[in-house]
Amino acid sequence: MNPRLLEILVCPLTKTKLVYDRDRQWLVSTAAKLAYPIRDDIPIMLEDEAIQLDEAQVEHYRKLKSA
Repeated sequence: MNPRLLEILVCPLTKTKLVYDRDRQWLVSTAAKLAYPIRDDIPIMLEDEAIQLDEAQVEHYRKLKSA
């Protein structure tokens, strides 16, 4: 994922910054509790395509975000 692109992308629902999960190929919105998949290097920023995260996953990404 291009670091410059990551700087400008925000959650389409909450307009908050995203956390990049390189292993899962997700852009995570802790505010919306959603993970947007990245397919063929293209972020799929659609709510219908997003993966709902449970509270433990959200907490994990919040810690990464603040580190």
